[in-house]
Amino acid sequence: MESKNNILDGKFKGKKFLSYIAVAIIASLIGGSICASAFLYIVPNTNFFKNTPLYESIRANTISNQATTKSSQQASPISTSNGTGLTTAEIAKKVSPAVVGVSVKSIVQNDSFSNSFGYSDDNDSGTSEQDGMGSGIIINSDGYILTNYHVVQNAQSINVILTNKKQVSAKLVNYDSNQDLAVIKVTSKTTMPAIAELGDSSKVEVGDPVVAIGNPLGTELLGSVTSGIISATNRAISVGNTKQSFLQTDAAINPGNSGGALVNSMGQVIGINSAKIGGSGVEGIGFAIPINTVKSKLSGLLKPFLKLGIAGREIDSTLSQQYGIPKGVYVVEVEEFSSAEKAGIKVGDIIQKFDGKSISSVNDINTLKSKHKSGDIISIVVSRNNSTKTLSLTLTE
Repeated sequence: MESKNNILDGKFKGKKFLSYIAVAIIASLIGGSICASAFLYIVPNTNFFKNTPLYESIRANTISNQATTKSSQQASPISTSNGTGLTTAEIAKKVSPAVVGVSVKSIVQNDSFSNSFGYSDDNDSGTSEQDGMGSGIIINSDGYILTNYHVVQNAQSINVILTNKKQVSAKLVNYDSNQDLAVIKVTSKTTMPAIAELGDSSKVEVGDPVVAIGNPLGTELLGSVTSGIISATNRAISVGNTKQSFLQTDAAINPGNSGGALVNSMGQVIGINSAKIGGSGVEGIGFAIPINTVKSKLSGLLKPFLKLGIAGREIDSTLSQQYGIPKGVYVVEVEEFSSAEKAGIKVGDIIQKFDGKSISSVNDINTLKSKHKSGDIISIVVSRNNSTKTLSLTLTE
């Protein structure tokens, strides 16, 4: 707990009190107006100098300095190469209403997988429900919102928290797991408070000032604003088995900021905050997906996602050998009334082929699925009880 300062509390008296006054007077003589201002606040409740020329001089000087400082802060824009730009406050006022909280309930897979194959483990249920929180950016008046895929991955329900703390329901429209991008849409009739302006990340240069807006650590810090600079452009970072290009910034990015906006000095979104490097001794290393990368994917992301209605886990070579089962995608959950349920897919099935192609991951299924439209009928081969079955599934939105 922070200790109280007896001086500021006015709890000083006698010789001790006089010694503080003496120190303050000496400091004011040496340090000028800065120390004089400090002296004025050290003895706010005493009449010792009230109505004296010295007191009035200090007070006038302090008020003058405060007014000058406040005026300077209000008028100071973010410095840019061409000398123009909005202040941080102006950027926050323009963009913050277009940045929302994204709250999700997800089904996650436990690390151990023994129960799924009949091995007893009292601490393992295969999957569990988990609450998560991220950020998103409103991109049109119809309630379409950009965010990171990892924010809404495996989401069973999605809620959007607007800047006025109002919560509205939303649904997943589509996603690109390789680029860690997703689009969700507000499902209730709600007027969007603002729409973000998307900029041009190809014009970003190292040293450019930026502002990050998001919801670090949950709803309590909704709409937090931090500032910094572009530390690097086209920073190649390994994501899974691929390398992707990011904007690097020293603006503070924390858990919950994912999906939020990285904004330039004109109040335009130039990146989607996505990740940071953490750990002891590491500070100020955050990454954002360049907005031009997002734009190139946006038309596809706005198209409705074709649902199967399953939650699955990849069976790699290690699991295949360990449990003596084929590689593919193990079905851990089948959504009621979904296309998968209607096709006859059951929990415990291992999907080996999709649309005639062998698959080894959920991404393989999504890649093949993206080549079709709603209403298309897909052939699926599953392994069940040491035998294979061929099923027909109709894709739906």
